[in-house]
Amino acid sequence: MSIDKIRNVAIIAHVDHGKTTLVDQLLKEGNPQSRASDDDAGRLLDSNDLEKERGITILAKCTSIDWQGIQFNIVDTPGHADFGGEVERIMTMVDGVLLLVDAAEGVMPQTKFVLTKALEQNLKPIVVINKMDRPDGRPNEVIDEVLELFMNLNADDEQLDFPVIYASAKNGWATLDADKKTEDMSVILETIKTKIPSPTGDVNKPFSFLVTTIDSNPYLGRVLTGRIYDGSVTVNKSVRAIDLNGKVIDQGRITKIFEMRGIQPVHIEEAKAGQIVSLTGLTVATVANTIADPLVEKPLASKGIDPPTIAMTFSINDSPLVGREGKKLTSRMIRDRLMQEKEKNISIQVNETENKDAYQVSGRGELQLGILIETMRREGFELSVSRPRVLFQTDEAGNKIEPIEEVKIDVDEDYVGAVVENLGLRKGELQDMSPLDGNRTRLTFLCPARGLIGFRSELLTQTRGTGVMHKSFSGFAPYKGPIEGRRNGVLISNSPGKTTAYALFNLEDRGILFIDPSEDVYEGMIIGEHSRDNDLDVNPIKGKKLTNVRASGKDEGIRLTPPRRLTLEQALSYIEDDELVEVTPTKIRLRKKYLDPNLRKRQAKKTD
Repeated sequence: MSIDKIRNVAIIAHVDHGKTTLVDQLLKEGNPQSRASDDDAGRLLDSNDLEKERGITILAKCTSIDWQGIQFNIVDTPGHADFGGEVERIMTMVDGVLLLVDAAEGVMPQTKFVLTKALEQNLKPIVVINKMDRPDGRPNEVIDEVLELFMNLNADDEQLDFPVIYASAKNGWATLDADKKTEDMSVILETIKTKIPSPTGDVNKPFSFLVTTIDSNPYLGRVLTGRIYDGSVTVNKSVRAIDLNGKVIDQGRITKIFEMRGIQPVHIEEAKAGQIVSLTGLTVATVANTIADPLVEKPLASKGIDPPTIAMTFSINDSPLVGREGKKLTSRMIRDRLMQEKEKNISIQVNETENKDAYQVSGRGELQLGILIETMRREGFELSVSRPRVLFQTDEAGNKIEPIEEVKIDVDEDYVGAVVENLGLRKGELQDMSPLDGNRTRLTFLCPARGLIGFRSELLTQTRGTGVMHKSFSGFAPYKGPIEGRRNGVLISNSPGKTTAYALFNLEDRGILFIDPSEDVYEGMIIGEHSRDNDLDVNPIKGKKLTNVRASGKDEGIRLTPPRRLTLEQALSYIEDDELVEVTPTKIRLRKKYLDPNLRKRQAKKTD
């Protein structure tokens, strides 16, 4: 296919604004080999289990649509800020973007983030106002918000002249006129065809290809995906990999070339400039490397990735219950898995610590690292994870600076005061307060990233589950001072064994329990939240003393309040610096870092 018949475009948006659903509908506009099967449940590109369970896109994925003689390579990108590294990489291999904005929610923090990255690459934007079927939609106001965002981001005149499409991806229609509903999504493909330029590149120049994503295949080895900028490549061609400094780090022959057809990769013998393909045959080359003809000496330019803002310590599970539920326990196994993740995801950094059994893992946010931990536990790993902590930096003057998040919270009016007060204690600064439909208010804050650790669960508690929070990295600012941590202490088991209903019943007055009867516990394990601000050692395995005098029905009817079960993300945000989350394939437990109470006291004195 000639280069003028190719369109490379990414779909970018805030989380849950309908990107993946839109791709599903566009696939149906293509040829039969691009169609979704009739019995498919939808969201075809959400391929792994976590994406399907959570309804979010975690990994960027490419699909291809053939329509009216044009090949549309469309990349579905993550919408959550924690996976922004995926978005930043994808921008280097496309020529335009579809910016999706919810007709009711309007511009959100991640909308600003993804648009900033697109404008930095001078990409041609098309704005799609999605979810036009929502009864609370306000498309005209949203368009004004989008235009204001473009101007605030210093878009040039050509970018400000963006076309606007109104769509309902869920119902499968799109139109240029908000008052006229159509029968299909073809107007989106037509607009891409006319408004997004074809790729630049010269087929006659030596071959050069920029690696954007990396995957592994047990049969083919390393799979490198990206765009061909110049020249052409054939199977068995000799190539070499060049890093950003121009150093040759790998060389070999191309063994396979794959191009997407719909959602399926298809083996091809040759690919040319402008195409997005996957190559195999190299063993060292990775993301941001240039794969090129031996004649090429200069690497292709690649944009830098924003630095990580959150770090956790991953260590071996050294609790008394180690090895009961998982099979992958050793530090070597954990290290190999983390290095494998680092290679595939360049927004994650892995560093060794003084403790040879522990590694510092840095990323964009709690969700990103939480997804990694959840993936590892499903693979059979057992590990202990520390509380997330913010990575501070220093400015040119040597002053301490910290990452700041832009936070937007939608709450009922009754809870506005409580939310403002809570974020104020976390050093958040209120920037804007605007009314929404349905007696709700949108609050916009700038808050230190460390102040948001654990805030999401508090928000749901304060607003009785009705508060909605979205955040995005804003930048670095001077250190805001200390922030108060968790206000309540915890209940700590002082004995190993199985819990009894009798013991737990007597402990309910002390606070909120996290466990059920007949669960295995050990000394130093956290079994609940204390009603006061201090930690309390308790005995959850104590049984009732038996006598030879029994009364009929005396011991029946012990009814316990259902325990509070913390999800992985809730557990990570709940613990304090002297605590750990024990993660296994079947259990999530909380524990003190030091299980011996005497050792905990000595460590506390050292800290004081």
